[in-house]
Amino acid sequence: MAIIRRKYEGQLDDLIKDLRRLGLHVYRNIEYALTSLSEEDRNYARQTIAKDKDINAIETEINEKVIMLITKQQPIASDLRLMMAAMKIASDFERIGDNSANIAEIRLRAKIIDNYVLTRLNTMGKLALLMLKDLNDAVRDNDITLIKEIIERDVDIDDLYRNIVNTTYLIDNDPFVAGQAHLAARYLERIGDHITNIAENIYFFITGNRYESYNK
Repeated sequence: MAIIRRKYEGQLDDLIKDLRRLGLHVYRNIEYALTSLSEEDRNYARQTIAKDKDINAIETEINEKVIMLITKQQPIASDLRLMMAAMKIASDFERIGDNSANIAEIRLRAKIIDNYVLTRLNTMGKLALLMLKDLNDAVRDNDITLIKEIIERDVDIDDLYRNIVNTTYLIDNDPFVAGQAHLAARYLERIGDHITNIAENIYFFITGNRYESYNK
């Protein structure tokens, strides 16, 4: 029984490592997508789109591992909570990858050169990257206070999104480029939402309580 238990615990550890690996891929793809917006060369955009396949593959791998663990191990409540959170987190990471690829596809269609808008798009992306970095630290340190702070930071990305929506019409009187800038802002806003979802699922895994119930 001890050997079986050690193998099971090793599988749970591997699941957490897979989530960290997926998070690192997602972090890098956001960086590539942001870089693609500012670069004349479209190579960063193409790489971002290509790397999204790796993110999809890791998400599928995580889901398959969770299903295997549930069907074969009959996990206790706390382990089951980890598995359910892992599937939800992997799904949000995958959606972040999709949104990063969508930003890269915008760069293939248009070049946003308005400094006012471009600076705010980059700021949205950097805020999202900082949320992910701090979330990794919070999980490592089991820091519930930092997790709650990260969740609350999403309003800063939302504020920048609204600002861009209200100013994209200024872009050289070009409605197409303005529309693409609006789309890029929307994808970055969604990235912030998905990171918030991940933080809330981590909060649930650690505490056993939904984040909403904490706020009430």
